[in-house]
Amino acid sequence: MSSQASFTPPSLLMATIGLSLATFMQVLDTTIANVALPTISGNMGVSSDQGTWVITSFAVSNAIALPLTGWLSRRFGEVKLFIWATLLFVLASFMCGASTSMPELIGFRVIQGMVAGPLYPMSQTLMLAVYPAAKRGMALALLAMVTVVAPIAGPILGGWITDSYSWPWIFFINVPIGIFAAFIVRQQLKDRPVQTSRQPMDYVGLISLIIGVGTLQVVLDKGNDLDWFESNFIIMGTVISAIALAVFIIWELTDAHPVVNLKLFANRNFRVGTIVLVGGYSGFFGINLILPQWLQTQLGYTATWAGLASAPLGVLPVLMSPFVGKYANKFDLRILAGLSFLAIGTSCYMRAGFTTDVDFMHIALVQLFMGIGVALFFMPTLSILLSGLPPQQIPDGSGLATFLRTLGGSFAASLTTWIWQRRAIGHHAYMSENINVYEPATRQAIEQMGGANPQTYARLEQAVNSQAYMMSTIDYFVLLAWMFAGLIVIICFAKPPFAAKAGPEASGH
Repeated sequence: MSSQASFTPPSLLMATIGLSLATFMQVLDTTIANVALPTISGNMGVSSDQGTWVITSFAVSNAIALPLTGWLSRRFGEVKLFIWATLLFVLASFMCGASTSMPELIGFRVIQGMVAGPLYPMSQTLMLAVYPAAKRGMALALLAMVTVVAPIAGPILGGWITDSYSWPWIFFINVPIGIFAAFIVRQQLKDRPVQTSRQPMDYVGLISLIIGVGTLQVVLDKGNDLDWFESNFIIMGTVISAIALAVFIIWELTDAHPVVNLKLFANRNFRVGTIVLVGGYSGFFGINLILPQWLQTQLGYTATWAGLASAPLGVLPVLMSPFVGKYANKFDLRILAGLSFLAIGTSCYMRAGFTTDVDFMHIALVQLFMGIGVALFFMPTLSILLSGLPPQQIPDGSGLATFLRTLGGSFAASLTTWIWQRRAIGHHAYMSENINVYEPATRQAIEQMGGANPQTYARLEQAVNSQAYMMSTIDYFVLLAWMFAGLIVIICFAKPPFAAKAGPEASGH
């Protein structure tokens, strides 16, 4: 075993805390601004539509920076890259909080997303590297727990900070956390041997990636507002994105030093693991997006109560992660991942039985049950996708998988909203056509609501709208239930053994 792989920090606990805190801070920042958007938009004097760029600008720049992780780690060393990324993230967070205009805030969010790119893959790589072989499952499980809890904590924490203090504090909170994390990781990992190599930068790959992914995200983000392909802007954006991504794929497969190593997909476990990671995470992201939205817009929940109804999802992953980490490798990881998809798919099927009368406790209990699936999702899936890669390819593999997972979440957000609204419009039209004011049942309902007057018709319209969104929500959860059933089949194609390898400093090829 090489000196990098056998390195152990003075305190494994402190190293774990430092690496996990930086990951928590970065993942938290993907959702913490969501509930603060109305306040930020109001303070900045812009529309809520323009306000969503606070989320999108971070997501896109973060996704684009992720594939650079492998190249940067080879060039500067993993520990140095992690520390610099954390400190730059702290600086960008401070500048976000100090922004006085929307263009300024979006600009600093782009920088914040970009420097956040290496944080998650580097945390994963360093955790695998410093943990002894027998405990690597535990390392992945701990990171998985952080990945699950942070997006759930984000909206609750964001709402509380915005209501109790002011929105800049959702960014300022990162400053002490980030400095503390960088300090601990430096103390614990400063003696870790470093092997760096100078490789040429693949500028064609990088530029085509930025244009392709950036344009695609704008298309998905604006598609709903501009009625998709009825808009010349969307058509042009789609064409530019398709050409740029085609150039990117062809170039990356033929370049000697690609910015994204697409050849990793030749590895069966990486291919299968990445497909189920992206599919599972996109479904998970979609549920977390649609449920609070439905609760707030249709059932009259406040942002805080919608967050609390969703929050039980994080309970079981926190309790189960240590056990999953400790004992998972005693089982076939395909079975654990399959059970994860079965549990999440079943929770979707349960939600498909909701009505507009569903109570808080019922929603919370289904979220709690889904936690079983989430607890079993990340660690087995990550172990499977990294299991076939040689140690020096783990930063590349981790960066590429995280890039696709982040992109999957972004695309899921746009597609989920589109499916939900389109289905609701369809159901509304169908029900409206079938409501006849001359029918005895309809006339009786109108009489019960106070007779034929504008207020009654408005209430009737509201009832139809509420039912249309309820039916659309049911459709969406049925669709997700089938998708998770499909993932159970796909994971069976992975091939044992699945022991995670260490991630030493990549020494180039």
